[in-house]
Amino acid sequence: MTVLEPALGPGIALSVLVLALGAVIGSFLNVVIHRVPRHLSIVRPPSSCPKCEHRIPAYWNLPILSWLLLRGRCRWCHTRIPARYPLVELLSALLALACLWRFGFTLQAASVFALLAALLAVAWIDWEHMIIPDAISLGFLVLGLALSPFIGPGPLRSLGGAVVGGGLLLLLGVLWQKTRGVEGMGGGDIKLMAAVGAFLGPVLSLLVIFVGAFLGALYGVVLLRKGGQAKVAFGTFLSMAAALVIFFGPWLIDWYLGAIRLGS
Repeated sequence: MTVLEPALGPGIALSVLVLALGAVIGSFLNVVIHRVPRHLSIVRPPSSCPKCEHRIPAYWNLPILSWLLLRGRCRWCHTRIPARYPLVELLSALLALACLWRFGFTLQAASVFALLAALLAVAWIDWEHMIIPDAISLGFLVLGLALSPFIGPGPLRSLGGAVVGGGLLLLLGVLWQKTRGVEGMGGGDIKLMAAVGAFLGPVLSLLVIFVGAFLGALYGVVLLRKGGQAKVAFGTFLSMAAALVIFFGPWLIDWYLGAIRLGS
């Protein structure tokens, strides 16, 4: 299967079902994004308004649709509900559909979507709070290694990907601290890349770091030109890079090698 070639045509009904399931999981991701950085339980209490704490019944907790019907406000206290909620639900739904079309209705598609859903939560948490929860990164490191005999790169390459992904960022962080005297890489980024590496293997892990550094550098340049401080939530860009590599990694490698050949 080529990178851009969909898996054998899932039908409309299955696609709609996967979209709906992805949106529901996106609703759960919103709970994770809001509660985990605040050290709150993701189980209790049930979904409620953060402002008035009114419990939200199921019929007002429909992904995307409820936010639109309520015009982005709480049904009871009328506090504005951030647009992040429907956006995360929509992105989760689209990622689920993309996994279905790329990998088919398979265990591999489910595992890749699980990783992408976790990365979506990480991207938002790191962007808002500049932290990457260990519960997510270490949990998916274990999951990637555990699933490697059945899907993905295989046990040895999975372990190698974790070592290369996390180890390279650790090395870069140590070198930066030695030469500049300041912390160059957060521990959360290192653990996140170890988890990504466990799913993708060593080669694609290197590509994720390269693409993530490129995206982060672009954002840093934009910040500097606007007169701001170039403080970058690297985990957000690593998460974006991992999603790009999952769907377009081989194509990016072919393009890069072709560019090298043309330039030589």
